[in-house]
Amino acid sequence: MAIRLKPTLTSLACVSLLGAAACSDDGSVDGGEGADEIGTEESSSTTDAGSESESASGSAESSSESSSEESESSSEVDSGVTDDPMESSSESAEDTTTDTTETGEPCGPECCPGEHTCEGEVSLTCNEDGTEWEQDEVCDSLQGVVCSEDSGLCEGACSESALGQSYIGCDYYPTVTPQYDPYNDAPKDEFAVAVANTGAEDAIILVTQGDDTVYDTVVSAGSVEVITLPWVNAMTKGSGPSALIVDGAYRLRSDRPIVVYQYNPLDSTTTNDASLMLPVNVWGKETMVASWPHWSSIPAFYTVVAHEDNTTVTLTPPPGGVAVSAGGGVASDGSGQIVLDNSDAINVITSTTNADLTGSLVVADKPVQVIGGHKCTNVPANITACDHLEEALFPIETLADEYIVVPPAQVPNDNLDKAQMVRVIATEDDTTLTFEPDQGVSTNLASAGDFVQLSSTTAAFKVTGDKPIMVVQYMVGQSAGYGTSDPAMVQAVTPGQFRTDYLFFAAPSWTANYVDIIAPTDASVTVDGAAVADWSAVGTSGYSVAHVELSNAGDGTHSVSADDKVGISVYGVQSAGSYWYPGGLELLQLNPQ
Repeated sequence: MAIRLKPTLTSLACVSLLGAAACSDDGSVDGGEGADEIGTEESSSTTDAGSESESASGSAESSSESSSEESESSSEVDSGVTDDPMESSSESAEDTTTDTTETGEPCGPECCPGEHTCEGEVSLTCNEDGTEWEQDEVCDSLQGVVCSEDSGLCEGACSESALGQSYIGCDYYPTVTPQYDPYNDAPKDEFAVAVANTGAEDAIILVTQGDDTVYDTVVSAGSVEVITLPWVNAMTKGSGPSALIVDGAYRLRSDRPIVVYQYNPLDSTTTNDASLMLPVNVWGKETMVASWPHWSSIPAFYTVVAHEDNTTVTLTPPPGGVAVSAGGGVASDGSGQIVLDNSDAINVITSTTNADLTGSLVVADKPVQVIGGHKCTNVPANITACDHLEEALFPIETLADEYIVVPPAQVPNDNLDKAQMVRVIATEDDTTLTFEPDQGVSTNLASAGDFVQLSSTTAAFKVTGDKPIMVVQYMVGQSAGYGTSDPAMVQAVTPGQFRTDYLFFAAPSWTANYVDIIAPTDASVTVDGAAVADWSAVGTSGYSVAHVELSNAGDGTHSVSADDKVGISVYGVQSAGSYWYPGGLELLQLNPQ
């Protein structure tokens, strides 16, 4: 039996980035002989304060030795032992010479808390008691990032400090999700990602799966390139069981900030949906799952992907329970604890009709990506036709207590609204909801993971919780009579994560593409440089909504600019098909966990 050892991020840094730096057998940076991990050995970068400390200590020790010799000589002459005042002075100097940080806090034996240094291309931070250096960030040369000897931090356009917290990033994990079974034999359409370069410089793109390079290209400044990728059959096939797939996800890296959307599949010919991918720098450790009930013989799913090796993921089923096809470390009740390495994925699959994963909780000891959805389902159950659902879900720490919820436009009658179903999910126990205007549904959610569902509504409304909530919207099937399209799924964005500008992609091969804009009522907004004039107020919320059809004449690149923060969602429709995703957002930690 052959065992393949997967390199960790740290070991990759050692091999490809550190050059002359030594590495231990487990791939960690070895600062000295016998070290087990980063931070157990003294950093090669010594601070000026540390040098002064060593000098003072060495001087005191020298003075102590001299005084001791004089004392011993004197005692031989006097035939007695006396206390040496110089020795006492030396001890006093040794006790009171203490290095401090810039804020006046004392330094520890190894380093000063909060200091940074470089170990090759790994940025290290001194821990809070100054006893060791801890790994802060691997400065990935493929993302154009280097460790600065001046600051001890990773620097470059793709460094964590430069990127901030939004949908724009440099490190993504496109993931094929469970699709309608005929794709497992001879996929008719292609899985693809759209890479939008939001900057003024060209971006070098590299796509890998495990150790293999799948694709590389250069995306010009201000443009979009669509990259088709092979289906990962282990990720998409069958109706179960739940499974852990080694290297199940692709990894896409850039040396300049970009935006990534994935299409499952790209073309508008069959069951579809799409997702706004979240960059690694905004992944979280706690995510609430949104999905849809197991329908007929076709299951719902959620997928968890790891960025770091040895990521422990704990799965908790929803409050009402769920029937899951056991496998890959996942029990039949949806519970489990699984260890994932970089690019590994766990697919959790339902097993019986009406089994619903919504309200499941994913908790990990390192940040993970979670995608929720369905292989192919009717929405609602009695309205045809079935369509694939998927959405990359926002971490709980980025959710809030207020959302503006608006339905999509009918096509081709876009002066009318298309019906949708809406789920409002509690992230904490004992959550109370308020709807404006009232929607005639329960407003009390007893447990985290409980939800209320609004069925086939064209209403636009504001929903508020007394604790953070999650809101997910679902287009109804085409036979419901609301024009062209079929089921699709999108997570609503709270106004606290709105932006003033967006660059986004809408697949021009689709029959029609739209951007829905939610804006403060007095905001001025343009789409592709043209002012938006047709607005409808959302009750008395102070917000208005506009449905704007996008031109399919170009390469799919579009922009929204505003003089105030606005939210956008993007969708495309065809006969019996659709996709829907947030066009972008900030991902600030509004309620840190």
